[in-house]
Amino acid sequence: MSLSFRFAIISDLHIALPQTIWDHPSRFHLVEVSIPALEQALTHLGELDLDFLLLPGDLTQHGEPENHAWLQQRLAKLPYPVYVVPGNHDVPVLEACDRAIGFAEFPHYYRKYGYRDPSQLYYSCEVLPGVRLIGLNSNQFDDRGKQLGYLDRPQLAWLETVLAQIKDEIVLVMVHHNVIEHLPDQAKHPLGQRYMLANAPVLLDLLHQARVKLIFTGHLHVQDIATSQNLYEITTGSLVSYPHPYRILQFHQDDRGHQELHIESHRIEGVPQWPQLGQTSREWMGDRSKPFMLRLLTHSPAQLTPEAAEEYVESLRYFWADIAQGDSLFEFPHFPPSLQAYFRRFGAVDDRGKPRFIDNHATLIL
Repeated sequence: MSLSFRFAIISDLHIALPQTIWDHPSRFHLVEVSIPALEQALTHLGELDLDFLLLPGDLTQHGEPENHAWLQQRLAKLPYPVYVVPGNHDVPVLEACDRAIGFAEFPHYYRKYGYRDPSQLYYSCEVLPGVRLIGLNSNQFDDRGKQLGYLDRPQLAWLETVLAQIKDEIVLVMVHHNVIEHLPDQAKHPLGQRYMLANAPVLLDLLHQARVKLIFTGHLHVQDIATSQNLYEITTGSLVSYPHPYRILQFHQDDRGHQELHIESHRIEGVPQWPQLGQTSREWMGDRSKPFMLRLLTHSPAQLTPEAAEEYVESLRYFWADIAQGDSLFEFPHFPPSLQAYFRRFGAVDDRGKPRFIDNHATLIL
């Protein structure tokens, strides 16, 4: 059976009405542009014949009820269906407080966007004939109220049942936290593991068994496509962080069952009051990169002393911005050979170290 559909992804919107913006000097998120950037992206998407839009979490700055309410109302005006899942910023507390909604309140805001059953924070729905979307909740809380990224047992049991019942459907999975590593040793490094699903291997095993081929994530604020066997994880950068991207995707299956996914990425280059947004936000990220890079250099496997790390940190001012934009290659010829090899691994290369540029524009054979 032939099948073709077009959809878009906008991730980590961090919507913040002006009166709600937190003025924290070290924040990476340019939430000031969240609403105009979203409006510009939606204007572009409105020119296309979209079948649906995916928003893989961090819809709001930090779970503020007025920001959730604004987004809910804005999505209601769109001419195509929208599906969301919660990010860690959307449900930052278990019980509601004066600044944020409670964990269980999230699906009540988004009943029209996947959550037909507001009693649970995950869902399965047919988005088109022959196409099923599974939206998962990767946010949990421990006994002390600390937020964690993993799938609890009831959700995993539910997912196993749903996957077993699927017959002859294209399955798309959406979850906020990363399931496949997008950075070298991401699941082990303290700077990267907090963006990973803590029990990612369990979810991967279920998806591999069910022959799921596509999963869509956010959280890391980078443009990257990673693979595990025949499963592709497409993570999309944040609309409020450099390079302010969003994606347009075209799925096609021919009469013989051959499938491919064509991916285009676009950027918000400027908005009112921020006409040079790309350049400004790249510098914004560079200005705040030093503490992050010092931690990277002094931790295993680099394990430099703080004094030695200072020698290299200025050369890495734009390192994270280049990671975020995807399809970057890294060469630092003045670094020691071992350090050169380490940073080369962060580039858009395959297992043999050969360039592989698929993070922004690609056609994936599924």
